[in-house]
Amino acid sequence: MRSRAHRRRPATGHGLHVPGPDRAAFLRDSRRPFAESNLITSRILWLRGLEPGVNRGGQVDTYDRYVYIHGTNHEDRIGEPLSAGCVLTRNLDIIELYERVRVGDLVWITD
Repeated sequence: MRSRAHRRRPATGHGLHVPGPDRAAFLRDSRRPFAESNLITSRILWLRGLEPGVNRGGQVDTYDRYVYIHGTNHEDRIGEPLSAGCVLTRNLDIIELYERVRVGDLVWITD
């Protein structure tokens, strides 16, 4: 099992409501057709890697690659490969996590 250390950066999404099926999400992965897009639908925790060569610097930099922890419009597919690198959560879960994890807090991601 690998763990990777990150620090939470300022994020976006505070004050937005979880969209229902009749509301548009506010950001999508433009590399996929819209119906398949992994929409960011509630909150984002933007991470800064702390391990040079592992998740900080060069081609592996978490921050520069826009790797987030975020809610998704595909909650039924949580646990399946769907993202280009982000950690996907259920919308209500990320809203709770967003409120608990402060900017500057350490975040460990374990696979």
